Amino acid sequence: MPDRVVESSDVEVPEIPEILEKVLLFSLEEAKEKMTQGADVVPFTALVVKENLFLENHPGESADECFAFARHTVENARGAEAYALCYDGYVEVDDETKDALIAEGGIPGEDEGMAVGFLYTMSEDGEPTFEEEPAYIGEAPNFMSGLKEADQYDEDEIDEKYLDDEEDLEDEAE
Repeated sequence: MPDRVVESSDVEVPEIPEILEKVLLFSLEEAKEKMTQGADVVPFTALVVKENLFLENHPGESADECFAFARHTVENARGAEAYALCYDGYVEVDDETKDALIAEGGIPGEDEGMAVGFLYTMSEDGEPTFEEEPAYIGEAPNFMSGLKEADQYDEDEIDEKYLDDEEDLEDEAE
């Protein structure tokens, strides 16, 4: 997914809300596990809604298409507290391009999101070697900037959105 630009930051790592930090790190660990097992990392979102975590893959023909699918999912996530969009990409460090698993995400109502990532190298036999600690990459677009905080939605609005989606999936399966 090399067609994504996230602004890097030379400043100190900002305070990351706990729920956002958790979903970003969870997503990176999920992607890391997939790569370690030899699987491709299909871009995916992780949405925190109530006490649930919803994961959804966003395959596409191009990076732009994957991000458009992810943006659509997140922008319509009523009642979500935070999200992460995770993908395999690269970052430029000191005039050098390095492979990275990247998770970018945000919380409702904030103008900007944040991106973190695990830098890695691939051995000749295709095995990834990850840095021990994730790195703060910088600000990223926040697909939740237009949403209200999760507690500002009533239970019916949230249940309607997610229960209707589950019922639609069940109907399609029949």
